[in-house]
Amino acid sequence: MGKDERSFISREEYDALLAENAELNKKLDYLMGQLRLLKQKTFGVSSKQATEQLVGQLSLLFNEAEAWTPKEEQPTKSTTVSAHTRKKRSSNLDGVLPENISVEVVEHGIPEGERVCDACGTVMERIGKETVRTLVLRPATATIREDVYYTYACPECKTDAAETPVRKTGRVPSVIPGSFASPEAIAHIMVQKFVMASPLYRQEQELNRSGIQLSRQTMSNWILRASDDWLMPVYEEMHRRLVREDVLHADETTLQVLKEPGKSAQSKSYMWLYRTGAHTSYPMVLYEYRPDRKAGNAERFLKGFSGWLHADGYPGYHSLPEHIRVVGCWVHLRRKFDEAVKSLPQKDQPGSAALQGQAYCSKLFFIEQEMRDLPPKERYEQRLQRSKPVMDALLAWASTNRAAPKSALGKALYYLEEQWPYLIRALEDGRLELSNNLAERSIKPFVIGRKNFLFANTPRGAQSSAVIFSMIETAKANGLDPYRYLVYILTKAPVLAAAHEPDWAVGLLPENVSKACLALQN
Repeated sequence: MGKDERSFISREEYDALLAENAELNKKLDYLMGQLRLLKQKTFGVSSKQATEQLVGQLSLLFNEAEAWTPKEEQPTKSTTVSAHTRKKRSSNLDGVLPENISVEVVEHGIPEGERVCDACGTVMERIGKETVRTLVLRPATATIREDVYYTYACPECKTDAAETPVRKTGRVPSVIPGSFASPEAIAHIMVQKFVMASPLYRQEQELNRSGIQLSRQTMSNWILRASDDWLMPVYEEMHRRLVREDVLHADETTLQVLKEPGKSAQSKSYMWLYRTGAHTSYPMVLYEYRPDRKAGNAERFLKGFSGWLHADGYPGYHSLPEHIRVVGCWVHLRRKFDEAVKSLPQKDQPGSAALQGQAYCSKLFFIEQEMRDLPPKERYEQRLQRSKPVMDALLAWASTNRAAPKSALGKALYYLEEQWPYLIRALEDGRLELSNNLAERSIKPFVIGRKNFLFANTPRGAQSSAVIFSMIETAKANGLDPYRYLVYILTKAPVLAAAHEPDWAVGLLPENVSKACLALQN
């Protein structure tokens, strides 16, 4: 081509290239955002609190929140929240052990023959002592309990009468008839698996190292039988009481069940969780295994319930009957804005729309923290005065912002718009929460345990696990020691059932058990 010859493209081709370039830049920005978010989730510090660079943004919002509140609606009371101080852990032996722990005293002395005075030959007398205290830990020990039941006969009748009257000592019903299992053994296995997340095969190995040849199959049979016979009736009584509450929380997580009829071993099943709200006298935490995530599961379990149900954004809860008012979770919304902030390059984060959305949510939780010790009625009134203006301002702000639907900010704004009818229901009653954290914290022990035992073998085993988790988490929520509470149920239930006590399960609810089940307090 000569030096005066030039190559030209048409205007249409030029515009097409510009559009293609713009589209590629959008995809690049999206992928880079996803990469930054993935790096943050993988290597970053996870926190639900606002970052330091949010402080400046929050200071602006604090002032704006007062401007949004009309003067006549300003709170007339000031609330002082006592500061929380974390108790410093002690390195002293008394600081790490409960007060009523047993003490073994081992005395060390010099034999009399070696206490002869070198100066005069007199035997030395004891004039003082020095005590060295150490902590002794021993592996779990096994013992055999022999219950001896005596039989009695009348000696006079034995000699003179044709028949000798005989009287036998009444036997205490066994937790599993025909088995050598004890309530203590079954409770220990349950606590090791469902509290300490130690699968049965690990327990089997540990017991075998101690010389106890107890197979995992035997332990599994004990767990299933005890759960079906004695824990399930208590669980069902808890369920009946749960649905009488006004405020509940719900959540669900996946579980793999190997032998689920009609499903492959790799398919997902679900563990559902329902629990009472924060303002109840006796908390209850109930798990239920279901083979799927259909909304009908929640509707069936909550039959008879009428009130508020805290939940995440899962649409299945939104199809529940009208008498169940679903309350959205502001923590989930804040996480969406957190992700939107983290998806941006650090230099673009200050002043960004994502940071502004995060600041609105953080302001609400700041207000909530100040009101945490207020009674429900007063908290309801202050929410209308202080929190509602922030919520209204957030919705107005969101309506003026637009973002690519697939971007992190776009997802946050979409979540806000879609969940808004449920998010604002937190204003309807002072007993309600801004978040569903109660349910998330209650389902966390199962999630941790799942990482160790990985799957359930059968649906029966999965539901048995749900019942045992329910007993343990309800015990913890009521300040009871899970092991002591399980032993109490497994000891008392066979006796009450054998005596044909009506509604015997009611007496084994947490509010009715012995003080001996209380967890030790340091």
